[in-house]
Formats: sequence, structure tokens, C-alpha cells
Amino acid sequence: MPELVVVAEQLLAPVPGGTGRYTRELLRALAATAPGGWEVRTVVSAGGDASRAEVEGVRGPRVLPLPRRALTLAWQYGRGPRTGGDSVHAPTPLFPPVPRGTGLVVSVHDTVPWSHPATLTPRGASWHRRVVARAAREADAVVVPTEAVAADLAARVRVSARLEVVPEGVSSSVAPGTDSPELVRRLEPPPRFLLALGTVEPRKGHETLVRALTDPGLEGVSLLVVGKPGWGGVDPPGLAERHGLDRNRVRWLDSVDDAELAVLLRHASALVAPSLAEGFGLPVVEAMAAGVPVVHSDAPALVEVAGGAGITVPRGDPGALAAALREVLGDQRRAAGMTEAGRERAARFDWRDSARRIWRLHTGE
Repeated sequence: MPELVVVAEQLLAPVPGGTGRYTRELLRALAATAPGGWEVRTVVSAGGDASRAEVEGVRGPRVLPLPRRALTLAWQYGRGPRTGGDSVHAPTPLFPPVPRGTGLVVSVHDTVPWSHPATLTPRGASWHRRVVARAAREADAVVVPTEAVAADLAARVRVSARLEVVPEGVSSSVAPGTDSPELVRRLEPPPRFLLALGTVEPRKGHETLVRALTDPGLEGVSLLVVGKPGWGGVDPPGLAERHGLDRNRVRWLDSVDDAELAVLLRHASALVAPSLAEGFGLPVVEAMAAGVPVVHSDAPALVEVAGGAGITVPRGDPGALAAALREVLGDQRRAAGMTEAGRERAARFDWRDSARRIWRLHTGE
């Protein structure tokens, strides 16, 4: 029986982030859409809690004989343990050596290490540039989530692999539904709040968002930030205090599960994505699917994914962001139109469709 092996290492990362969510959702969809006779299996490094990489319908994870840091270093240079399988998928640029005749597809999520290196650690930017360039040379195919990433990547590195744009999807967990009263009581969402989702790090634009909240027209509006802390020491409540806001107007949750995320989306007045750079922007389409108006920056990938269903503002411009938020929060007709347009836009993004396109890269069909 042919086997697709997927590297699930990101699910064990201290901060799985958006690529962790991508890995889990893609695994579920690959298992659900597997061609006849194919199985999906995962591999992870030694030393971590392998149960965090368990996904329904997927075999494994099989634990490789090296711990995370050693495995990363070995694979970076094309050495170390192989994963087996008839084809291998790496949902991040960390990929194993594969023998001749074994397929290899690598997902590359953005070009931030080139376009905005200052928003990463120097070591992180250098590592990603190196492994992505190697994937572009050695893989059979490189999957990117948007045309924006495809164009920028092709302009920055020599791409010998097939370059395929495969958008991300929307989890069914964020579809409109009935809230659990118990979850609502536990989360205590503010009566009127903006929601920002994603790892809390410099490129996500939290400071621009907090500065926008100082606009007198947004008085009484709270901000709820959901995401694990990344690098850079970004502290949203601390930013609020620094810019003269009541710290209580900015609340930070470092993680929520799918059910809790659905509750927060359904109660939010708007989702805000003021990022300096993104490769896709999964929170944008998930918010749209949940019926939440979206205000996002003019980062090319966000503009592409939103498709005109949100309001676009220049990156790093708190005044423009505040004006857009006043428009959404102050005009019910405008917000309702954005909700309808957003749901139509989000309906175009489906994990199973994405998985089927990736399967075709592995099977050659």
C-alpha cells in the first residue's frame, strides 16, 4: 500500500503558530481525501510529546531517532534520518533527505525572510532563506499559498521545482453556529471588541493597532489579542499603557481551542489584521466564514486573499486604520455588506480542495 509521509514536527514546536494550524488542518484533509490505496503517516523528532502530533485518520506519529534541534540541523544539510514512504510532504521548509524515486513536496508559506527580515530574528531569517532556497532546487514541487508569494519567491531564488499555488482552507469549526453558554461565561468576551489573531511578534502590527485605538472615535472599543508570544517581546497590554490607553481595554489570551475561537469570532465586532507581511492570512478567511467584518493591511497576500471583501489600509498607518474601524463599527449597513461579501469570499477556500491538489502533486495524476 503506497504511503504519504508528512513531517508533523511543527505540531511539537513551542509556538506552533499559523504553520502549526496549517499542518493539522492539511493532515486532516489529506487523510479524508486520500486516493484509493494510499495511507497518510506522520513523523516527528524524539524527546517531545508525540501525542501532540496525533491527528484522526492519520497513522503515527513515528518518532525519529534524533531530538528536535539535532534533527533540524541534520536535515538542513540534507543528512540525518530518512522518513520512508513513497512520497514525502513537508508542511514547513524543514524537509528530510529522500532517496531517488521518492516524491518530495515542500510547503513554503511566505517570503518574509527576504522582504521583511527585520521582523524575524537574524538567525531565523538566515535559516529560512537557506532551507527555502534548497527546497526550491531539490523538491519535486514547492507549494505556496498565494500568487503574491509565488511571484516574490520566483524573483528571489532559483526555482527548479514545480511552483504550485494552493490556497489554505477554512475549518468547519468556525462556521456560524450556536454558542455554548458555558464557553461564553468562561471567555467573558467584551461587549464591543476587535479581535486580532496570530503569533504575537513584531510583523503582526500590534503597535499600529493599539495606536489606532487611541482615536477618540473608538472610545469604548476593546481589543482582544489571541496568540502565543513569539520573539521580540511584544506585549499588547504594555503597548496600551505606553500609548495612554487603559490596560483593561487590551486583553491577551495566549491560546484558545477551536470551540473557543469560534465563540470569540462570533462575538467580535471586527477582525483586524494589520500585518506588515503575510503569506496567506488564515484568520482573515476564518473570520469572513464566521460572518465577521475584516479590516486588513495592504500586505499583498492579504489583499489577494480578502479579494475586496474587507477594508484595506496602508501598513503602519494608525490613522488610516482608525478611520476604517470607525467606518465598520459606526455603519451597520456597511458592516452587513462586508459580512455578506466575506462569507461569499470565504466559501472559495476549502481544505479538502487544497488537499486534493496536493495529492495530485504526490501521485502525478
